[in-house]
Amino acid sequence: MSNCAIVGINWGDEGKGRMVDLICADYDVVVRYQGGGNAGHTVINEYGKFALHLLPSGIFHKDVVSVIGNGVAVDPENLIKEIEYVREKGIKLTPDNFKVSSRASLLLPWHKELDCLEEQRLADKKYGSTKQGIAPFYSDKYQKKTVLAGEILDEKAFFEHLIPIMEWKNLTLEKVYGAEPTTVEQLKQWYNDYCLKLLPYIGDLEYFFDNAKDFDKDVLFEAQLGALRDIDFGIHPYTTSSSTIAAYAPIGAGLPSLKLDKIIGVVKAYSTCVGEGPFTSEWFGEEAEKLREAGGEFGAKTGRPRRVGAFDVVATRYGVRMQGATEIALTKMDVLSYMDEIPVCTKYKVGDRITEKFPFPSLLPQAQPITENLPGWKTDISGVRRFEDLPKEAQDYVLYIEKQIGCFIKYISVGPERESIIIR
Repeated sequence: MSNCAIVGINWGDEGKGRMVDLICADYDVVVRYQGGGNAGHTVINEYGKFALHLLPSGIFHKDVVSVIGNGVAVDPENLIKEIEYVREKGIKLTPDNFKVSSRASLLLPWHKELDCLEEQRLADKKYGSTKQGIAPFYSDKYQKKTVLAGEILDEKAFFEHLIPIMEWKNLTLEKVYGAEPTTVEQLKQWYNDYCLKLLPYIGDLEYFFDNAKDFDKDVLFEAQLGALRDIDFGIHPYTTSSSTIAAYAPIGAGLPSLKLDKIIGVVKAYSTCVGEGPFTSEWFGEEAEKLREAGGEFGAKTGRPRRVGAFDVVATRYGVRMQGATEIALTKMDVLSYMDEIPVCTKYKVGDRITEKFPFPSLLPQAQPITENLPGWKTDISGVRRFEDLPKEAQDYVLYIEKQIGCFIKYISVGPERESIIIR
């Protein structure tokens, strides 16, 4: 049995979905193990272009079982809509090739509302939430104020559990935010419209993974966001509310005893960031607009423009270490082809100190980038499929980054399509 995790090294949006889509044909199972519908994985293949938010990127391979693990915030409404969306595109999803952990907690109707209300209250101090209910969901999960997917099976017991939680949550909606309370009728409508449709896919994944181990099945774990958005090791408080780290994959998937054999860290050939928080290598003005347009840097979930900047060695080296990456996939190399020179952030200046170490979160707002320029290659590389066929300047760029971050770059993406890849 071989287990591999594909994880983000930086702030998210690195291209994890295209990497899962590329290599998951070599695996039997693909698992989403954390996060929720607050970020998207963009995949382009023979079926078209997709922005997946909850479904694993393995759904495009008919012989692969795609799984949503217990660590995921399962939003029944968005998940059912996403299932219907991919089916319309010709993707076959059945209880045989798509499964949801019975131990996954459900994102409840008030979580999104509370997310929006809190961002409004924070005003100019907001965290940059995508307003998909993720922070309220994980807060409630660890207060034991959610219901599990497996509880959908017994409607009477489901509502006996859920209604007292609703009454507790209505205290916050009404008294803290002055909002309208949720009603039992609304919950029953939500249950009938979305929860019941999930029932065929819900199962006990711990037994599924035991069987996978017994039959020597290979498992691929798909993460959401990146190391710098991790709840413990990220740029607090501008993080997500779950663990984006590879070490969490077996826990969030459903069998903590599984061991990872390989960790593929995904990082762009430049830096991007969606949402609030410190972003040391950020560009502004015309320079940023050119890179944003060249890379199509707009959020898969929100459509909002991504913040962009130079490749950040300091942040990436930290992300590689936190993820325990064994190899790197460098994506969107082709985007840089328009540049005469390519800036790279190699160090930070924090106060009067120069450092190559990623700072503690409270020091990050003070950090200033120290950059050096590498020669550009000024030619289209999207058709290249062998490393030695890249222009020398492009090869040198890859080798320079590899040396700086201390991890072998195995994959180099030169386009969004599945086949637009160089494998060293």
